[in-house]
Amino acid sequence: MKSRHAQQLRLLLSALFAAAVFCSTPPVLRAQERNPLVFTSSGPVRGSVSSAGVREFLGIPYGAPPVGHRRWRPPVPHALWFAPLEATQFANHCPQPPSPFGIVSVTEDCLFLNVFTPDSDDFFRPRAVMVWIHGGALVFGESNDYDPTALVHDGVIVVTINYRLGALGFLAHPAFAAEKTDPDRDGDSDPNSAGDYGLMDQQLALRWVRDNIWFFGGDPQNVTIFGESAGGLSVFSQLASPSSEGLFHKAIIESGAYALNTQTLVAAEAAGTAFAAATGCSAQTAACLRALPVTTILANENFAGYTPNIDGEFFPLSLNTALATGQFHHVPVIQGSNHDEWRLFTALDFDLTAAGPIANNETAYEGALATLVGPAAPLVAAQYPLASFPSADIAFATAGTDVVFACPALGADLSMSPFVPLSTYEFNDENAPQDFLPPVSFPYAAAHASELQYLFTLPVTVPRPGLNTQQLQLSSAMQHYWTNFAKFGNPNSPGVPVWQKFNPAAGNFQSLIPPSPVQETDFATSHHCAFWAALLSAQ
Repeated sequence: MKSRHAQQLRLLLSALFAAAVFCSTPPVLRAQERNPLVFTSSGPVRGSVSSAGVREFLGIPYGAPPVGHRRWRPPVPHALWFAPLEATQFANHCPQPPSPFGIVSVTEDCLFLNVFTPDSDDFFRPRAVMVWIHGGALVFGESNDYDPTALVHDGVIVVTINYRLGALGFLAHPAFAAEKTDPDRDGDSDPNSAGDYGLMDQQLALRWVRDNIWFFGGDPQNVTIFGESAGGLSVFSQLASPSSEGLFHKAIIESGAYALNTQTLVAAEAAGTAFAAATGCSAQTAACLRALPVTTILANENFAGYTPNIDGEFFPLSLNTALATGQFHHVPVIQGSNHDEWRLFTALDFDLTAAGPIANNETAYEGALATLVGPAAPLVAAQYPLASFPSADIAFATAGTDVVFACPALGADLSMSPFVPLSTYEFNDENAPQDFLPPVSFPYAAAHASELQYLFTLPVTVPRPGLNTQQLQLSSAMQHYWTNFAKFGNPNSPGVPVWQKFNPAAGNFQSLIPPSPVQETDFATSHHCAFWAALLSAQ
């Protein structure tokens, strides 16, 4: 088939390019170049070296632009190029509305990735590779925001990727599912046109890494995928997708257990049908939807976020079923959450709206809980009595943290632990700076996404203090844990506190707390997980 011939041509070209480079230029001289040139299976790319001594290859296209007839279809590899691609600036990121969590974009040509490597070559000892999948509710975010210099200085190669977001990445519709032929696949069967396109993009990026990372000094047999929030949910999804087999060898999941009960294709297509009707595309839907302006799509998508759907082929099972039955890729896993996840969303949904903070009375408190748990609000209010908290906001946020993030994470741990080596954590810095939102009536503490600044250098979106001495010590330990795990499948090494593997009987977690992480064993109790298990099973 045409796609197979293209792949064979890519491999042949890359082998010829690599042979020419090795014959003509000693590796030590190439390491000293300020604009290093690397030959990939798609074509040559020319990068740069940062002031921190990291080689950066930015804006490399891994997929053809998903526009026109390619919109709402599985991605295909980018066309070959022959002149050196100047990979010295970030490229487009995927369409999204403005938000604190991403920069507005209406450009669909967005399937780009970035490669960050140490400024040295050793092809006889290829480096471990870490592929970062950004978060943002599968609606917001971009690869540009995560500077991995500290991780790279620890001796790994980091790849950050863009993938389709929002309705463009996750809309399911019966008209798409009925399409079984992709014009770009030369008549090949196209069984995956049923949503989950953003996850397919991620897999195509992983295939690019498998086929090309050796040319950057990376080991294609030692790839770790890691992500936060929707990126963490994406890591869970890749663990459970049969078609990602062999594309990665370890996984790190940060705050990604919030949607393990995966929606059915029927439910996703019902939402897609409603979306189509809202845009005026109720007749001749597929053609009509593909002709819509990006701005119309963004104006009608679900800003609250998207989740994958069980399409039967790319994604055959609900995530909770796949984990509980062992029907996922058995690779070493790190999985965890933050102690105060829901404070970020409490700020977004209350304090930073015209309504303001939740009033400190039982009626207002139960009303807020009803938005989270429905008719069970009185039972939850009794379990989390308002009088036990400084404010209704914090009481509400504590309940939200436990039901949406903490206890689902524990459930995933209990499911995965019989099948894979598992290391679990809770990020517990109660004084973590807030990266995304302005101050509100309560402290953000260890809120959702607050651990990111301990792993990456992030752009400054709101004024915030830098990490203090003790937080920098925690940051260093976390970075070493993550890179040790990528290299060896074990977060431990001399110089960092020992992190014991998860033991279901002990319920042990690594508490990521400054200045030095320690083990904790009261996670299930402190997050009321027995209460939530009983309540949810009764519904």
